[in-house]
Amino acid sequence: MYDPTVARLTYRALLGRRRALILGALPLLLLVIAVAVRALAGADDQTTADVLGGFALATMVPIIGVIAGTGAIGPEIDDGSVVYLLSKPIKRPTIIFTKLIVAIAVTMVFSAVPTLLAGLLLNGNGQQIAVAYTIAALVASIAYAALFLLLGTVSRHAVVFGLVYALVWEALFGSLVPGARTLSVQQWSLAVAQKVADGTLVTSDVGLPTATVLLAAVTVLATWYAGQKLRSLTLAGEE
Repeated sequence: MYDPTVARLTYRALLGRRRALILGALPLLLLVIAVAVRALAGADDQTTADVLGGFALATMVPIIGVIAGTGAIGPEIDDGSVVYLLSKPIKRPTIIFTKLIVAIAVTMVFSAVPTLLAGLLLNGNGQQIAVAYTIAALVASIAYAALFLLLGTVSRHAVVFGLVYALVWEALFGSLVPGARTLSVQQWSLAVAQKVADGTLVTSDVGLPTATVLLAAVTVLATWYAGQKLRSLTLAGEE
């Protein structure tokens, strides 16, 4: 289910000079914000939760997921180079699964690691806030990578649609509209993180059992459907 050659090509595409700069911009901004807040306000648990929840998890993680998930396959479909990959004796589900693993790894590195560092800078992991939001970022990375990999497979405008989802649904509606929170990857990941944090600073509108089922279902279904779409793309090209 994992092909090293496909993985190497995907890593090279995702971590090229231009895309790596884009991936690194938001984590760098988060760390700058963390240093500035700590210098101005000192160590404060509520402020730490606000920064990590409001910027890191609600904005940075989904945007990095968009870049990594859509970038793992979207450009190859757009420029037609995917034909060369599909002509190799590699099963289509293997291609999708390999690209998903790469997208997850890249999303985790560029989102979870800076989230942990920012949390340590802000309050030294008081009340386990830094670790809790890091776990939320790790869990969210899996679902986001699967969703946006699927989006990159089915649409030529995957980045635009992905950013609309990340910035409008997750960051805006997911934070303000109670009903929308139930269908938010952010809230599902927070349900997992809530079990780690001390106190009530990390909370979710979704229960842990429901969040776990939804995270698993979205990841599995998105990965499966992306494989089906890639299979139909191959048939269309052969015809």
